[in-house]
Amino acid sequence: MLEAWLTALEGSTLAGALRNSVWVYPLVNAGHILGVALLVGAIFPLDLRLLGIWRSVALGPLWRMLSRTAAFGLALAILFGSLLFITRATEYAASPLFITKMLVIAAGITNALALNKIALQGALPEQLSTSRRLPLIYRLAAGLSITVWLTALTLGRLVGYF
Repeated sequence: MLEAWLTALEGSTLAGALRNSVWVYPLVNAGHILGVALLVGAIFPLDLRLLGIWRSVALGPLWRMLSRTAAFGLALAILFGSLLFITRATEYAASPLFITKMLVIAAGITNALALNKIALQGALPEQLSTSRRLPLIYRLAAGLSITVWLTALTLGRLVGYF
């Protein structure tokens, strides 16, 4: 059943148009890269701040700005990544690298949502002195986040070559 659905996706008019276009496929690919750049470009500075770098920078405003930027980047990456996926759906779905990439991304999203939930429950330490270390949960989540997103980036590049 899944195989039939993947084959239908791959055989769709949209997938065919993407595969056969000289301009649209590269533009969709660029959209995916833009989304990933916004996501990772926002996540890393926030994670580094949570780990204790740039303690002089107020966490609250940085958190709000960068988490929104990362969410927008994730939305773009998912939208354009889905379009890339349908062009070779059966091949990607059979790729252990692609499946692992999706699982790693799911772990990254889960980590971000869990950390955001903690922050929304009033645990975002905006009141802490900028010279104090953040609670361990923030530092662990930041370390996990950096690891997860670097892994997702690496897997994403490898999927195109294997």
